Amino acid sequence: MQNLTEVCRSRTLLLKVEGHSVTAAMKDGEFIKSRRWAAGGHDWEIHLRPKDHWAGHHRPITLKLVLVSGAGGGDVKAKLSCRLVDPTGKLRPSKEKSVSHNFPSPGHYSGPAVLMAREELEASSYLKDDVHTVECVITVLRQAPPAAAEDRPEAAEPSPDLHRHLGELRRKETGADVTFVVRGGRSFAAHRAVLAARSPVFAAELFGGMKEAAAAAIVEVEDMDAAAFEVLLHFVYTDTAPELDRHDEEDAVVAAMAQHLLAGADRYGLDRLKLICEGKLSDRVTVDTAATTLALAEQHGCEQLKATCVDFIAGHLDAVLETDGYKHLEANCPAVLTQLLKAAHGGNK
Repeated sequence: MQNLTEVCRSRTLLLKVEGHSVTAAMKDGEFIKSRRWAAGGHDWEIHLRPKDHWAGHHRPITLKLVLVSGAGGGDVKAKLSCRLVDPTGKLRPSKEKSVSHNFPSPGHYSGPAVLMAREELEASSYLKDDVHTVECVITVLRQAPPAAAEDRPEAAEPSPDLHRHLGELRRKETGADVTFVVRGGRSFAAHRAVLAARSPVFAAELFGGMKEAAAAAIVEVEDMDAAAFEVLLHFVYTDTAPELDRHDEEDAVVAAMAQHLLAGADRYGLDRLKLICEGKLSDRVTVDTAATTLALAEQHGCEQLKATCVDFIAGHLDAVLETDGYKHLEANCPAVLTQLLKAAHGGNK
């Protein structure tokens, strides 16, 4: 089977509008511009109009997609999808609205995606403390590369399966030469060569200068629980972590696992896993998790995650101050409190 088209989606984009009541002073059709986002080899902006008289007499809130620049010439076909979300996770997202458009060249913009009437938003729980948040995704359609013409069909190339074979190797423990005993007493058999090839820390521990350490058949792990260490081992062998790809209703489970894995990934020098965990946690910051996630980001040098948490807490300071996580942050990362309070003070000006 030949694919005629391909789609490229941006990561989830969150647009936070503070001071919703003040936007009533904006002119009809006046817009707020997002920063640039990359998707499908092109740069995009999203223009949010707090009251768009062109979209109806109720002057609803609308969003338009703008093509800023891109590689190559020709038309670009893209879609903007958006919905209102509750950053605390207590409300289900609003109904998704979308608009598709053909962009002949940079500078062109789509029609409006009508998010919601202002009156409806103001009567809803999505507006809290004069703030609302819009979740957006940009999808770009591309024509798939043409298949080469042949006199006879060429056999389909199998999908890469190295990760599957290595996963089976770990599961069956064939030829395993080291055993990890994790906190709580659970043990995991593994292969030194695989671990050393994937992690500089494992390489040092298992093939380091100390002959006793290099020859040890059992290694004790005191700083990770068994569930997280098992997922970390699976990632080492397969470069995947399915436990981080659960559905939205399991966000709390994913966030908890991502917190444990981020610490483990930093401990063992698994940079790709660390970045994956940062992304998962950045998309799941809530009132209950913001402070503990900020402490984790500070302790493990995750600057992007740290900035996300600081921005969130600055907008929900009173609620976060009541959580146990904030007490943990106060006790373990006092240095970050100054930055946090500066952000909160700036956001309240």
